[in-house]
Amino acid sequence: MRGLLMTTDDARLKKLKFRAWRRGFREADLILGPFADNHVHTMDEGELDWFERLLETPDQDLYAWIIGTLPTPPEYDTEIMNRIKAFRFELNDLRGDDRGG
Repeated sequence: MRGLLMTTDDARLKKLKFRAWRRGFREADLILGPFADNHVHTMDEGELDWFERLLETPDQDLYAWIIGTLPTPPEYDTEIMNRIKAFRFELNDLRGDDRGG
């Protein structure tokens, strides 16, 4: 039974990573993809549920919230969103440029 649970969990994480990388909006992909690669494996079920819902939001809105050109609505202004926003700056430092916003 435990092997099946691990497979289900692994499949969910793989799906979330795929969705984060392939949203169709390159700027968002370049932030959300690496964020998912680095963080979804540490999230609990509730955080994974929230991240899944976040990935369903329109790309332009989500990207604007991340880079701060639009205020993040209260229902999305969570610890994970703050981690995504901070991660954007970590990526810029690692890349040595401003790709991803």
